[in-house]
Amino acid sequence: MIYLDNAATSWPKPPQVLKAMTDVLERAGGNPGRSGHRLSIAAARVIYDTREEIARFFGVTNPLRVIFTGNATHAINLALRGILKPGDHVVTSSMEHNAVMRPLRNLEKQGVRLSIVPCAADGSFDPGDLAGAVNSTTRLVVMTHASNVVGTLLPVAEIASVTHQAGALLLVDAAQAAGALPINIPEMGIDLLAFTGHKELLGPPGVGGLVIADNVDASQIKPLIRGGTGSRSESEEQPDDLPDKFESGTANLAGIAGLGAGLKWITDRGISEIRGHMKKLSQTLIDGLSALPMVKVYGTLNPERSVAIVSFTVTGKRVSEIGLRLDEEHSLLSRVGLHCAPAAHKTIGTFPEGTVRLAPGVFTTGRDIQEATQAISKVARS
Repeated sequence: MIYLDNAATSWPKPPQVLKAMTDVLERAGGNPGRSGHRLSIAAARVIYDTREEIARFFGVTNPLRVIFTGNATHAINLALRGILKPGDHVVTSSMEHNAVMRPLRNLEKQGVRLSIVPCAADGSFDPGDLAGAVNSTTRLVVMTHASNVVGTLLPVAEIASVTHQAGALLLVDAAQAAGALPINIPEMGIDLLAFTGHKELLGPPGVGGLVIADNVDASQIKPLIRGGTGSRSESEEQPDDLPDKFESGTANLAGIAGLGAGLKWITDRGISEIRGHMKKLSQTLIDGLSALPMVKVYGTLNPERSVAIVSFTVTGKRVSEIGLRLDEEHSLLSRVGLHCAPAAHKTIGTFPEGTVRLAPGVFTTGRDIQEATQAISKVARS
């Protein structure tokens, strides 16, 4: 089997991730922050250690500004609903996932003004276009770092500069970028970073987070959920302390432990080495598919300007047929359709059919890519 659906979720996971999850449930299975006994303290230590790992990974000095959520969608909603109010202006791009577009459309109905800046047909974004969209009422700019459809990278640092000149905050959806390439929040000018654990960070599903930059006033962000935090239990009001303000309810202990192990695996191997490996795989895949008659590849076709996501179509064949045949006849696992990003497909010209999406992972080999190209060639010709 050749698994090329890592943009949906990475697989397989490093053995260390599975071991960390099992170990924490066996040895530190108490409720973190809810009791004073040894198992509760041990569980809290695992969570704090992972919080520190994430802070270091993204260049943030205060680990208490790492807020754990269920996934990137949860984190994005926390930021959008915590910051925006009726009358505010928010700007986004035409390449966004529905994790951004759906809450924005809902907020638009509640009086938030929304501007969508078009991207080019290859998914690229010109920061100069953002300058014409922001104004004195712009409260927030929210952009994906890497497209989940074609992998194209948006110029985050340049976007941050334009955003800050307008006096607004920048929220980055790093679901496809975190773990795939270096991200330093202060150096890139990111104010809020939403990430998920189960993709390139190699953790399990069900855990993600929102990282709030050191210079952002967290008191201006409302919590999405209110409830028990294990702190200030004498009060019926939500605490203002970080991270408790945004982390009501029992934490996903096993998921956080697995995420921490995934981060350590990436750190030990080196993010630069991983990025180099993925660029080589992307280039081989792009070259192989581009050489096939009737196959159209989308995006920049340049691994330097994208993460390892390659989308294609075949003239005269439905993407659903291609995906099914690749699975049943060649044991090649891909994802087909709109990838929860209709705006992106409208931008690249593949709406409403969508594309076949291939996404190698850290455990994908060059041989896997060669065999995948051969399989696609056979399906395209028959």
